Amino acid sequence: MKTLLIIFFLIFLTAAVAEDQVKSIPLPGGSSGIGFDDLHYSAHLNRALIPAGKTGVLDLIDPETLEVTQISGFSTNEKDSSGRWEGITSVDEANGLLLVTDRSSLKLLIVDSETRKIIGSAELASSPDYVRFVSPTHEIWVTEPDSDRIEIFSFSEKPAGATHSGFLAVEGGPEALVIDGTRGRAYTHLWKGKTVAIDIKNRKILSTWDNGCEGSRGIDLDEKSGILFIGCSEGKAVAMDLNGKIISTVTSGVGVDIIDYNPVTRHLYFPGGKSATMAIIDVSSDHQLKVLGTVPTAEGSHCVTSDNSGNTYICDPHHGSILVIRDSYK
Repeated sequence: MKTLLIIFFLIFLTAAVAEDQVKSIPLPGGSSGIGFDDLHYSAHLNRALIPAGKTGVLDLIDPETLEVTQISGFSTNEKDSSGRWEGITSVDEANGLLLVTDRSSLKLLIVDSETRKIIGSAELASSPDYVRFVSPTHEIWVTEPDSDRIEIFSFSEKPAGATHSGFLAVEGGPEALVIDGTRGRAYTHLWKGKTVAIDIKNRKILSTWDNGCEGSRGIDLDEKSGILFIGCSEGKAVAMDLNGKIISTVTSGVGVDIIDYNPVTRHLYFPGGKSATMAIIDVSSDHQLKVLGTVPTAEGSHCVTSDNSGNTYICDPHHGSILVIRDSYK
């Protein structure tokens, strides 16, 4: 009996510590819920970038103070209580300019981060998912999974603009997107257990690899080491080399969608939207994965990004909030 009480106490203590790690930041206009999707951190701006769906606002969070500033002027939808597929849902940063996709207006928008004004735009051919800046070719790539393709734009900074320059077909995808500037590649998934490597310059699929997922969802890259991290919807994390060899796997949570690898902490942040948990996964020097612990989040918390100060930012769509979790693992 004494042993059981000790075990129970340790479990309770662990849960209490985990709860203390979590701080909720309500976002303006989000009380009825926000349909978050792709969050991002800009080291250049030192801000977490939060496209806040139907609210018509891009929220920027200061890692030091957790103060929220806003950039407005995007599509709004006050009638939809969830707004998951409405408004702005993805963002990337390119030399101080912010690239934002708006699902409601079907536009790619360019924002000046200093003036917080929209200074350029381009029409999208179909509904967008991810937007990423491709530095080696100075292009913007936008995934359009409803049309099984990536739409590519030539990018100009002065004056700010984006011009459609082609499509890249990805049959059975694309889901998620990460750019490998070092090797001139991009990586994305097919929905059912495959990952593809793309030659950026030639816009051609080079390889298709089995990734071990039932449902392929999140993706990130340790560009220096050449290791891909893959999130499977069923709750499996995969480390894969750039020849398509699976190096290590672990499981944690279910309903995995977006994942985030931080090269500063060497941790993979792995939220499960259905399990309402986030695993913090260590990546060893030989790229083995180990779950260090899990933190409770919220129902539907499927998206994540992290900064260079030890904070992770998790979406809480039902409450229109961002959960900030301090990574206490070394």
